[in-house]
Amino acid sequence: MSRPVKQPLAERSWGFGTSYRSQLGSFTTSTPIAEASIAQDLRDDQGDVSQAVAQDGSEDDDDSEPSTVRPEYSMAGSYRRPSFVASGIRATAGAPAQSAEPRRLTKQERETALAEERSLLRDNQLIPPKHPRKDSHSSGNFGERLGKRISNTSTGLGRRRTGDEESALSSTEEGPEASETTALLGSPEQPYGGEDTPENITKKWEEAVASGKIQTTWQRETKVLARYSRSLILTFMLQYSLTVASIFTVGHIGKVELGAVSLASMTANITGYAVYQGLATSLDTLCAQAYGSGKRTLVGLQMQRMVYFLWVMTVPIGVIWLFGTQILEAIVPEKETAALAGLYLKIILVGAPGYAAFESGKRFVQAQGLFSATLYVLLVCAPLNAFLNWLFVWQFGWGFVGAPIAVAFTENLLPVCLFLYVRFVDGRECWGGFSKKAFKNWGPMVRLALPGLAMVLAEYLAFEILTLSSSWISSTHLAAQSVLSTLSVLTFQIPFPMSIAASTRIANLIGATLSDAAKMSAKVALVAACFVGTLNIIILSSLRNYLPWLFTNDADVANLVAKVLPICAAFQLFDALAANCNGILRGLGKQEIGGWVGLFSYYVVAIPVSFGTCFGLHWDLYGLWAGPAIALGMVSTIEGWYIYKTSWEKAVEDATRRNIMG
Repeated sequence: MSRPVKQPLAERSWGFGTSYRSQLGSFTTSTPIAEASIAQDLRDDQGDVSQAVAQDGSEDDDDSEPSTVRPEYSMAGSYRRPSFVASGIRATAGAPAQSAEPRRLTKQERETALAEERSLLRDNQLIPPKHPRKDSHSSGNFGERLGKRISNTSTGLGRRRTGDEESALSSTEEGPEASETTALLGSPEQPYGGEDTPENITKKWEEAVASGKIQTTWQRETKVLARYSRSLILTFMLQYSLTVASIFTVGHIGKVELGAVSLASMTANITGYAVYQGLATSLDTLCAQAYGSGKRTLVGLQMQRMVYFLWVMTVPIGVIWLFGTQILEAIVPEKETAALAGLYLKIILVGAPGYAAFESGKRFVQAQGLFSATLYVLLVCAPLNAFLNWLFVWQFGWGFVGAPIAVAFTENLLPVCLFLYVRFVDGRECWGGFSKKAFKNWGPMVRLALPGLAMVLAEYLAFEILTLSSSWISSTHLAAQSVLSTLSVLTFQIPFPMSIAASTRIANLIGATLSDAAKMSAKVALVAACFVGTLNIIILSSLRNYLPWLFTNDADVANLVAKVLPICAAFQLFDALAANCNGILRGLGKQEIGGWVGLFSYYVVAIPVSFGTCFGLHWDLYGLWAGPAIALGMVSTIEGWYIYKTSWEKAVEDATRRNIMG
């Protein structure tokens, strides 16, 4: 194949190990809607500046950069597509709108990129090691070097060496004499032989990639994926704990309460949280585009628009939640369960505006590469949420209503903590203050948001329908379904973050035209998925008689969970493989394959099989979980075969073509 065109380092820095910036950032391709929106904002901003100049006779100082300045671009940014993370009953990854402009690199990203390139050059012996062993450059093996040293030493026993002997010995032990290139290469005593300069690393990297000398190993890829995954896993666990905390605390009151909190969470996810998360995905494009425009305060303007838009959407959401009892009573046969679920919805409505602001704020900091901000906020709010659930439900004796009060309080605390992070830690430079322009130019934002909303709702509904269906069996089955869903999603919080890490690594390697390295990374990801899936099987199977009691004191519910749990355990391997196959496809830029395969498997296969076996064959919960088990097996098989047949060289060519066109 033809050799892809190389880019300067500033335009193709990898972003390796850069917290979550590249892990959850957006791959970028041209999006006319986003381009038109940002262009309009830039024209409005330029108009304000021109008006100020006309009035004052001079342009006021502005911390933001001119829109004509072309920012530094990341190669990872030149081949990234949006990766959306949903925090509901089943975390999802979709592919909403796409950004037209890559983001500029921060100083930390540039340093991290150089470090990764330096490391690969060193491992491929294209530059000296950081700290070479003494005499490592000498010819011969250890025995020969030892014999030579002994021989040289023996010639001098009993007398002092002459100057010529000292010079010869020094030359033998310390390597070749200095030449006209020594000043450029540096001293062997220095780290990396003195070759560790950005200019030299850039030059050697370009030459090595062009000549195909960069290779990787499974050990290196394992370390990289582990480094990428660990913070993501922690973040996902903390985020999901916001839901688990209520189920833990309320479940021990009774099975009716356990079923009610699960039913209420499901309704809130579908009618509220999924709407917020889906609509906010447009900021993955708009904020990144605004950041790349050179006018950083436009990032804050886009966030303001989304906050106001989501608050407007809270009105119809609030109507649904306020009438939640009546709606659920028409769907669910258990009236007491429906009444408690409706009460839960009414209370958490107080936290809906805060949650909407937090979803928008997340995109605001993510566009700047500050993905650690979300982790720090969750490190504060998640443990506090668990404590408040325990405090309100049991210590204050508020019972069932204590859980939604704790949730509402936490949801309003999330944007406050994020604001404090931006105000006192990092991210303030993209905030230009409140502006009336946030109430204009909503059209592009809405058009970009709708595809993301459709994707998220489709993912949510596939699994939430099972919870709703279990309520038609009995309250015991609904409570057991709540526990089973919680456990299956909890185990999913390990392979799914791993899939995001794999997606990032593979996309970066392909963007660097390293097809063999990307293929190696994909193999490591699949092996890791098999390991994690097998571990989940062992844990759920061996602890099936103990885990249910963590959620409930009801013997009937616990026994039912213990009986059905082996089915959930059985498809853990397929679940982990499917998640990582989706991650690999996203890295290849083929996420639409995963989207269609998933929709077909869940809606054409899983749901009909679940309904047929549950209600037609009267398998109850066994039948409900048979559908997802079969669907996940199909997803992992079809996507795995597609990846096996994929031409990685062609993937590099496609990525290069997109880079040139974008």
